[in-house]
Amino acid sequence: MKKKSKKLIIVVILAAIMVLAVFLPIPYYIEVPGSAQNISQYIQVDNQPKKTANQDGTLMLVYIRQMHATPLSYAMSFLNPFADRDSAADLYQGSNEKDYQTVQQYYMQDAINEAKYIAFKAAHKKVERKYLGLYVMSVMPNSSFKGKLHVGDTVQSVNGKHFGDSQAYINYIKGLPRGSKIKIGVLSGSKHKTLTGITKRLGDTQQYGIGITLADRTEVKTPVKVQANMDGIEGPSAGLMMSLQIYDDVTHQNLLHGRKVAGTGTINAQGQVGDIGGADKKVVAASRAGASIFFVPDNPIPPAIKKAYPDLQTNYQEAKKAAKKIHTKMKIVPVRTFNQALEYLEKTK
Repeated sequence: MKKKSKKLIIVVILAAIMVLAVFLPIPYYIEVPGSAQNISQYIQVDNQPKKTANQDGTLMLVYIRQMHATPLSYAMSFLNPFADRDSAADLYQGSNEKDYQTVQQYYMQDAINEAKYIAFKAAHKKVERKYLGLYVMSVMPNSSFKGKLHVGDTVQSVNGKHFGDSQAYINYIKGLPRGSKIKIGVLSGSKHKTLTGITKRLGDTQQYGIGITLADRTEVKTPVKVQANMDGIEGPSAGLMMSLQIYDDVTHQNLLHGRKVAGTGTINAQGQVGDIGGADKKVVAASRAGASIFFVPDNPIPPAIKKAYPDLQTNYQEAKKAAKKIHTKMKIVPVRTFNQALEYLEKTK
C-alpha cells in the first residue's frame, strides 16, 4: 500500500510539473514568424471595385506572432532559429501591458494616416494633412520629463517652436547644446500645459534628447473615404504596403499582374520607408505565403548607433541573411522610399 502511495505521489507531482510547464506564464515573450495576409482584407477605398487575387495579384502585409511564454514554450523556442525572446521589462520599457497596446494602436493610426496621404499625393488626388504634434509613446527612466509626460500626451511645441513632423523636432533638439534647458508645450487629454526639463544622454549613444519615443499625430482628409479595419494587427510596419494598396485602388492601375507582393516598412509624410523589427521573421512568413517579391527597408545605420551596437544590421541585411538560410526563391528588394517600391512594380510588370 505504501509503495502504491509513493508511486501515486510521484505521478501527481510529475503531472503538476507538466501542467505548470505548459500553462504557467513567465515574464517573457516569444516572437516567431507570423503570416502574410492580403491587405485588401483590411483596407478598402469607398466606391472601388473589388479585385480578384488570382487575376490581379496580391499586396500582402506581413506580421510577427508574439506570445506570452511558458517554461515549455520558452525552452522549445531555442530550437527555432527565427525565434526571439524578450523579457516583459524590455518589451514594455517601463510601462505596462495596457500602455503598450495603446502605443501600438497609436503607431497603427499614424501609419494609416501617412499611407493615405502618400498614396493620394502620388496619385495626384486631393488630400489634406494636418500636423497635430508628437504622440508620447514612452518616457525613458533617466528623462527629466519622467513623471511629467505620459503615454498618449501630445507634444505641440519645443521652446515655443512648432514643426511639421517628428524629424524636424528631433533635428532641432539634436542641435541644442548638451544638457540644455528645454520647454515643451503639451496637450494632455483636453488640457494644455508647459513642462520644463533638460536634455539627457540617450542610452549608450553620445546623442542627447528629451528621452521619449514618439510618433507623429496627424489628421488626413481625402475626397473618398478610406476604411481601415486592422483586426488586431498593431504597430507601424505595414505603412509601405498600405500605401501601395491605397494607391493601387485609387489609380485603378494593375501594378501586380498576378504577382504576390509582400513587404514591410513604416512610411512618413515624405514617402520615406522606415526601419522595422523582425525583418528575418517576416521573410520567412512571406515566403511561406508564396510571395515572389519582398520589399524591405534599406537605411544606413547612423555612425553613433553603429559604434554603440557594432553587430547591428540593416533590415535589408537581416532579410537577405534569412532568405539565404531558408533557400527561398523570393526576390528581396531593398527600398528607401515609396516611389522606389512603386517604380520597381511598374518596371517589372
